[in-house]
Amino acid sequence: MILHGKVYDITTFVPKHPGGRSILLKNAGQDASEAFDSIHPVEILEEYLTPDQLLGTVEPANPDEDVKRRETKDKLQSGPVVPSPSTLPPLESMLSIREIESYAMRQLSPKAVSYYVSASDDEITKVANGQIYRSILLRPRVFVDCTECSLETSILGHRVGLPIYISPAAMARLAHPTGEAGIAAACSKFNALQIISKNASMSPPAIVSAGPEAVFAWQLYVLKDIAATERTLAQIRKIPQIRFIVLTLDAPFPGKREADERFKMAEVAGGQAWGTESALTWRKTLEWLCRHTSLPIVLKGIQTHEDAYAATLFPAVKGIILSNHGGRALDTAPTPIQVLLEIRKFCPHVLDSLDVLVDGGIKRGTDVVKALALGARGVGIGRAALYGLSVGGEKGVERVLKILADETMTAMRLLGVKKVSDLGPRHINTSALTSTLFDGSSGLEDIERELRPKL
Repeated sequence: MILHGKVYDITTFVPKHPGGRSILLKNAGQDASEAFDSIHPVEILEEYLTPDQLLGTVEPANPDEDVKRRETKDKLQSGPVVPSPSTLPPLESMLSIREIESYAMRQLSPKAVSYYVSASDDEITKVANGQIYRSILLRPRVFVDCTECSLETSILGHRVGLPIYISPAAMARLAHPTGEAGIAAACSKFNALQIISKNASMSPPAIVSAGPEAVFAWQLYVLKDIAATERTLAQIRKIPQIRFIVLTLDAPFPGKREADERFKMAEVAGGQAWGTESALTWRKTLEWLCRHTSLPIVLKGIQTHEDAYAATLFPAVKGIILSNHGGRALDTAPTPIQVLLEIRKFCPHVLDSLDVLVDGGIKRGTDVVKALALGARGVGIGRAALYGLSVGGEKGVERVLKILADETMTAMRLLGVKKVSDLGPRHINTSALTSTLFDGSSGLEDIERELRPKL
């Protein structure tokens, strides 16, 4: 395969490609630079391919065109937002996340829609992530002076302007040429947190440079090729703007995302591969990771109160993200809100020991407020940011954040709350969800017996 004038032998890499072998087979034996650039930063080649796989170089058939393509890519990654030609209404007239999503469906390519929108099996968990918020009632208080209202808070000790952060979402350039840099620039306007996806379509240095006032974390997938993962961690150590590592645990194997699989089948037959390591364990993995980073560690993909409790037993872990991968992994898994309620029921001290974040299903500011009232430190959005990016680049993401920020502040004022830290369980009624919670024993003694002797 030819990439930017270099010829690579990818034979041994094909079965390990995290995105499956189909796209590699489709582009094998030809110049795949354009397809590669649409979803990957060039730096990723150093991570996945070894020097002995470089066979040599070739002269492009049209040198001027090759230079022009590379210059165009550089401008897209570092320059201003590229307007998207469309007949969309002004961003200011889009009043809700659902409205932005509806316009995004008109903008996105079939490939982007199949990847962004898809969820596992019957998509029960994906739908439930959002629906569950409707079962929580708010309890407004009166005679409270809420003229002044602030959304400022802290996440892992870092001050942020919003309790809303951008979850790691891969391949943002499928939505807009500015990609993750456009998201970073929008976050910078709000002093918000962006967790950079391990599978971002731009390099981490290019992303962080676009958001000077944003706070950044980086998502880690541990690959089957451990040496490649360690090379990436070495690169991340050189980026001081990245404040913590988010180790993703909820997708050791791919969920059955039928819309995404159907699109890949239409492109070329070849089957699905999965490049993440499936043999991760508490002690072994965290000890290994601590040898390769001194940054705080956040575990993403916690889906039971038992695992939330287990995380408190490891000093390097400073936070957890309650997440089911946006409904893209195990269908009928619990929603983050149910897990949060079970933590409050079985091991509430977790909320004092760790920063607990949630993501999945957030469409309204009232959703944000409900999660915060249950003890979440912050609330993540993934698809919504990509939809905003598709309809307006950086400005579209800004619009998404502003809608949610304004709705959150309105809900807080109507509840009689001045600041995020004042929100608590007395502001909500979750009794309708009691029957949906796990009703067995806490199981914490088993966690103690299993993990304590190993610490």
